[in-house]
Amino acid sequence: MYAYVSGTLADKKPTEAIVDVGGIGYRLLIPASSYEKLPLVGQPAKLITAFVVREDAMTLYGFATDGEKTAFETLTAVSGVGPKLALAALSAMSPGELRDTVVAGDAALLTRIPGIGKRTAERLIVELRDKFAGMDGLDTGGALGGDGAVAEARADARSGLEALGLSRAEAEKRLRKVLRAHPGTQSAEDLLRLALRES
Repeated sequence: MYAYVSGTLADKKPTEAIVDVGGIGYRLLIPASSYEKLPLVGQPAKLITAFVVREDAMTLYGFATDGEKTAFETLTAVSGVGPKLALAALSAMSPGELRDTVVAGDAALLTRIPGIGKRTAERLIVELRDKFAGMDGLDTGGALGGDGAVAEARADARSGLEALGLSRAEAEKRLRKVLRAHPGTQSAEDLLRLALRES
């Protein structure tokens, strides 16, 4: 229903922002990752939104990046994970860190997020590992998010690894290792060659 809210930042807290749009204040619940990216109060602000309707409430959630919104919507698609828990996860980790943790199957790290117990952590891993493995660009900038050319090379290299028999999750895990160890690597051929050396 709402794609984004753009106006003047009237107030901000670590868990919410109020954006004045033509004299109407929109209250958006936000993760800590978005709070850190907000401008000073009184400055122009734009937040990408997710509008969630429940039996007892209609709530607007705001995000500084598309990656945060994508991670939020992916998390809330899991049974038993509501918006509050998704915000807690995005407040504890960046979207890219969350993706990496799920793909790596690190349930112990997920249980450090307030509200996520062992059972929920295991469900997140089972239901989201393959989805997250295929998501590029959850973080903006840097080797793991990358520009368009790197993202395209990474997608090509991942397809090559899958064609050689690796699962998508394993292919993505190897490519992340390569990009951490060799941040300047930009060609699909080099990414594929280096990823095949990883175990």
